[in-house]
Amino acid sequence: MKKGYIEINQELCKGCEICMAFCPKDVISHSDKLNASGYLPSAFTDSGECTGCATCAVVCPEVVIEVFRE
Repeated sequence: MKKGYIEINQELCKGCEICMAFCPKDVISHSDKLNASGYLPSAFTDSGECTGCATCAVVCPEVVIEVFRE
């Protein structure tokens, strides 16, 4: 199985939680700090579970998630 990771642009994320709802491995949660716009953005928890499936990036309405596969 491929290992992956994502990068979320914290400043552009509006914290809508859609990526969290669709992540099959539950590796996305809320950040613990607000961004400059006052939103609580999503954050990637690198637990080694991410497969790089890119579902989060596909469903993100703000297009702020970049997916990488190792």
